[in-house]
Amino acid sequence: MEVDLIKKALVASLFALVVAWVYRILDWAWFTPKRIEKRLREQGFDGNPYKLLVGDVNENAEMLKEAMSKPMPFNNDVFPRVMPHIHHTIQKYGKKSFTWMGRIPRVNILEPELVKEMLFNHGKFQKNFELHNPLVMLLLSGIGSLEGDKWAKHRKIISPAFTLEKLKGMLPSFAICYNDMLSKWEATAAKDGSIEVDIFPTFDVLTSDVISKVAFGSTYEEGNRVFRLLKEMMDLTIDSMRSIYIPGWCYVPTKKNNRLKACNKEITDMMRNIINKRMKAINAGEPGEDDLLGVLLDSNVQEIRKSGNKKNVGMTIDEVIDECKLFYFAGQETTGVLLTWSSILLSKHPEWQERARDEVLQTFGKNKPDFERLNHLKYVNMILYETLRLYPPVVDLTKVCHKDTKLGPYTIPGGTQVIALSLMLHRDKTIWGEDALEFNPWRFADGVANATKKQTTFLSFSAGPRVCLGQNFALLQAKLGLTMLLQRFTWDLSPSYTHAPFTVFTMQPQFGSNVIYKKLE
Repeated sequence: MEVDLIKKALVASLFALVVAWVYRILDWAWFTPKRIEKRLREQGFDGNPYKLLVGDVNENAEMLKEAMSKPMPFNNDVFPRVMPHIHHTIQKYGKKSFTWMGRIPRVNILEPELVKEMLFNHGKFQKNFELHNPLVMLLLSGIGSLEGDKWAKHRKIISPAFTLEKLKGMLPSFAICYNDMLSKWEATAAKDGSIEVDIFPTFDVLTSDVISKVAFGSTYEEGNRVFRLLKEMMDLTIDSMRSIYIPGWCYVPTKKNNRLKACNKEITDMMRNIINKRMKAINAGEPGEDDLLGVLLDSNVQEIRKSGNKKNVGMTIDEVIDECKLFYFAGQETTGVLLTWSSILLSKHPEWQERARDEVLQTFGKNKPDFERLNHLKYVNMILYETLRLYPPVVDLTKVCHKDTKLGPYTIPGGTQVIALSLMLHRDKTIWGEDALEFNPWRFADGVANATKKQTTFLSFSAGPRVCLGQNFALLQAKLGLTMLLQRFTWDLSPSYTHAPFTVFTMQPQFGSNVIYKKLE
């Protein structure tokens, strides 16, 4: 009798555990998303009804596939092609709308005052990386994924590497890389009359070359190997991000998962070897190297020593490696696409190409550009800002609310993402005027603040406390690259060029970016 009672108690307990487990799964997969949906609709937001686990993923994929199947006419109204599902959602439901990234709702934020509140209150609206596949975090780690005290610590240590004085010292390394490439172009153009170049992959390799030199200095060749592995990791990571994440799938030894982990291990081992050699030299009292890695390690060591070598002060070797990976990946992508789109736009607007060239030749002639005068090139600066407005490297800024959070008059439910649509805000006629879709660098003649009417609507490098640390690095490199191009060449789009912007991590030309360069006499 007693044994039967024990058996019944065990069965009842097991049944209760199964019911609780099933309820938790149902709550995670269905009840919680539906509760959030109801609360959003009660506040006037609208969007598709939630679909179990997939949300809008399939619809988004179909629209993206259709948009990417053909090029578009050459104009700057690229939002419908680059973000077709969000464009469709806003057309159907209005600006107060939301979409579903799987089971996670994303609220579109298009009012400048709400964008400012979202970006300047980074403690409430945080990076959404923890919602991602852990495999994605192998690439997108570093300061961009950190919050709170850890983010503040990393930013303090990294900042000395990006002071104006340090950037000034990088300029000769920039110039060497650009000069090597452009000299080869000149030789071909002098022989053949012109040279046709697919500029995005060319600038992509060039900017990685620059980063290898300024970041790793004497270990430049190893830096190049890191770059090649990071590019492979990027392709594999994109595949992971476009799939519905199944918890635990990252541990399944698929071919893609294994290769992603292998690339990450090789990068980590190489960088650890470089860093350990540097640290051994620093601890032996030798002067540190004056490249970015050297400055970062020196800043980290000083921070630790100032604390009296306390624990949890400064960055670990693994954290330094993560920051180097992020700088390599983000810095190379941003500058490469900026040079690409500015060159394409100047091909379509030869009057601005001539204006900028006259300014450059009057300032430098054929001499090597110097830091002080480079930063005072008015037309070149205006062109780069207008390029960043029309073709920002990153087309949206996504944050997450981990708990119920006030945003203007709304309460954003915990577990919801909020997305500032840079690409759409950069085309808002109420901010930029009736010519918002046109290439018009004059709008930046008096700087970004006047162009935006002092609103938080120019988001190419984000805004607020988490504005991109590397923005001056990217802009300086782009200014030098564009200046040296203008000194040596005139250019026009190849007849083979088809306009097809699309996003990978950054906005890139999908079907090539061929430009024809003629040597300037």
